[in-house]
Amino acid sequence: MKKSIYLCGAVMALSLSACQKDFLNRLPQTAVTSENSFQSPKDLEIYTNTMYGMIGPSYSDGFSDNIAGMAGASTTDNMVRGNLTVANAGGWNNWGDLRRINIMLDNVHRTKGNAADINHFVGIAKLYRANWYYNMVKIYGDVPWYGKEIKDSDTEGLMKKQDPRTLVVDSIMADLDFAVTHIKAAGTNTRITKWAALNLLSRIALYEGSYRRYHEYLGLQATAASFYKKSAEAARRVMDEGGFVIHNTGKLGEDYRALFSNPNLSDNKEVLFLKKNSMGEGVGNNSHTVFDYEWAMSKELMEEYLMKDGSRFTDQLGNETMKITQLFKNRDPRLAELIMEPGFKTNPNLNLPHILKPTYGGYLQVKFYPRDPELRKGWNLNYTDLPIMRYAETLLNYAEAKAELGTLTQEDLNITIARLRARVGMPALILNAANSNVDPLLEARYANVKQNKGIVLEIRRERRTELAAEGFRLDDLNRWGVGQLLAQAPKGMYVEALGLMDVTGDGNPDIAILEKKSDDNAWAVLPKDQRDKITPHYLSDDVIYLSEGNKGHIMFTRDKKQPRNWEAPMYYYRPIPIQQTVLNPNLSQPFGWK
Repeated sequence: MKKSIYLCGAVMALSLSACQKDFLNRLPQTAVTSENSFQSPKDLEIYTNTMYGMIGPSYSDGFSDNIAGMAGASTTDNMVRGNLTVANAGGWNNWGDLRRINIMLDNVHRTKGNAADINHFVGIAKLYRANWYYNMVKIYGDVPWYGKEIKDSDTEGLMKKQDPRTLVVDSIMADLDFAVTHIKAAGTNTRITKWAALNLLSRIALYEGSYRRYHEYLGLQATAASFYKKSAEAARRVMDEGGFVIHNTGKLGEDYRALFSNPNLSDNKEVLFLKKNSMGEGVGNNSHTVFDYEWAMSKELMEEYLMKDGSRFTDQLGNETMKITQLFKNRDPRLAELIMEPGFKTNPNLNLPHILKPTYGGYLQVKFYPRDPELRKGWNLNYTDLPIMRYAETLLNYAEAKAELGTLTQEDLNITIARLRARVGMPALILNAANSNVDPLLEARYANVKQNKGIVLEIRRERRTELAAEGFRLDDLNRWGVGQLLAQAPKGMYVEALGLMDVTGDGNPDIAILEKKSDDNAWAVLPKDQRDKITPHYLSDDVIYLSEGNKGHIMFTRDKKQPRNWEAPMYYYRPIPIQQTVLNPNLSQPFGWK
């Protein structure tokens, strides 16, 4: 039955795309609005099934300060290096998705059937419209609001200028209010339910509240509190009514890992919404690519993970010069579930510890990597379920919104942060202690936090560590108004000295970091069987260097050759491609882009 639904949805989607006109990215036309469409709630279900790909999972933090070395391309990376212009910018070309949604909303008046069933699918369509538009607001600020289908013949609509952010966001919130009122609570976590809608409302309201508070040039600070309240209220409804719980069977880090490398999350009570993958149905993913492929995590992220007793790693004597084989001792168990611990084996049945490559920095991501080799068969052939929304985010949204409002209590922390920490055997976060002992590292990192500083900073720490590699970090930096952190050259693992290094923890050298190839005689004194196992890496290859010359943290020569920069407020937005402003001269570029 499931396959037939998706097949019908795919046919509709194909008929939609087949009728589109390639007209310099103008809104495409389609024949879906004929009078024989949208006749029943079943028609609406089939149609909304084609929208599900518009909200998907994420298993990396892309170009953010959570990443050290990164080989892949990134618009943000190009921007901070001064290479992004209106002439080479992408984007602004996915209006077909919006039009697909509006076609249904314009024609649902012809649907006959139970009103609750009809409004359920209308709510789903409005949820997807709200999410689509908020993604545009995050990128461009002001955008034209189209609440109905725009045809190629509608010159006035096509040539419309941007509407102000406030109008667009109010329209987004109206869509979300309808969604949470009418989308049904019942359903599997592969479907949009009321709880997913409430979580999305909480997420978007938290973003907007933060954006208005910390981007003072907008002049919207006075309205920030109303969005924080919406975020907290939506999250609290999920907490009180949804029946979700933090996945905790007493296995500490393994319980956390089970959310990201599991072939079946259908019955997991922490997962509000997921992308189901199945070998039997031929639906897979590429989550194996997080490991030793295009990036590694940063020192800046690693050092925010606390010690197992709740104290700060950055207060530990010698933390700045600690070798990778020492970093994981007595740490928050989530650290070893994010970054590869020395001795990690890609196949648990073989005694072959993976040897890191320092060219990405050394802190390899293992979160989302399928541990069972049978679940990773190749490109798009990984068969782990991927969470799109989980209850941990709901709890973090609630705690942050309440902290920003100044109404957070210890009980609020007990039912949110404490439950996340309890899963991995960490002590609870204490409100008075956080406010009386502000972390100087976080205080410097987020210098614009002025009220409830200590607890706001600790909640940000918890958000960063709990949600690492789930695609939240860049949005968080933007909404908190700390984009300048992207201009800092990231660091990787510490290298005590040029020469041989043990990176697996067995006491034997595995790699060598040398100045140049002629230094290979550094391990000539070793037995041949040990020499043959050593992989050399050379600074002369001009990929990495050490922060102190012949020792220090791994850094990246690209950051020397193309230094990063941050221009605010301009870099909080992206330029509209020049061909779009030529097509519609009424569009104006966001802050500072020309």
